[in-house]
Amino acid sequence: MKIKQYQIDAFTTQIFGGNPAAVCPLDTWLADVLLQAIAAENNLSETAFFVSTKNGFHLRWFTPVAEVNLCGHATLATAHVLFEILGYAQASIAFETRSGILNVTRNGSMLAMDFPAARAEPCAPPAALLAGLGVKIGEVFTADDYFVVVDSEEIVRSIQPDFAKLAELNLRGVCVTARGRNVDFVSRFFAPKFGIPEDPVTGSTHCALTPYWAKSLNKSILSARQISKRGGDIRCELNGDRVTLSGYAVTFMEAEIFLPS
Repeated sequence: MKIKQYQIDAFTTQIFGGNPAAVCPLDTWLADVLLQAIAAENNLSETAFFVSTKNGFHLRWFTPVAEVNLCGHATLATAHVLFEILGYAQASIAFETRSGILNVTRNGSMLAMDFPAARAEPCAPPAALLAGLGVKIGEVFTADDYFVVVDSEEIVRSIQPDFAKLAELNLRGVCVTARGRNVDFVSRFFAPKFGIPEDPVTGSTHCALTPYWAKSLNKSILSARQISKRGGDIRCELNGDRVTLSGYAVTFMEAEIFLPS
């Protein structure tokens, strides 16, 4: 048995940049244990699987160790595969996901994803968070992840995390953010608990970052850059209780997976 797989670099215009995601179109769902095994074999931050439905597509995302509720870069990658490789002709794609219906629309040469906004709540920093980051921190919030504000882009860049400490935290991961020098805000994201020490570009965490920075900077459209080693750029727009995240994607690889019968 063979299935197609595409590897897409998301939130970038150049291969070897942004965040790589594997995308596998399926005729019908495989067993969850097999989906997880494929994601573990790929060892990318996310592998996306989708199946056609009468209203669009059912989309799921897996890290090397677990299925997740929301993934921005793998959604962008999946839409890129449908539009640019598989010839999807409509202007918008509706994905049925664990986080509800997510629509992705062409916006010129970019793809725009409509996601639910995540409102972060202030909290006291856990000891493992302080020990794991090892830098002076300001405000700390919780949403799906811990969300830490620091004083400068330089602090965000300087962090050398203790991944063992961060893996002790009860939430998915940790986002560290600050105002940017050349963009509105920058961030980095760490999720060792889910097999992702540092994620190159994390669309889902921008669902919480966008409302925060929109309020802090008093603007609804923002430019963001995730300053990982690969780096990536996201255009963020707050629309009430929704967030539009826009970016580019490029194809790196097309392949076939050989599965046991």
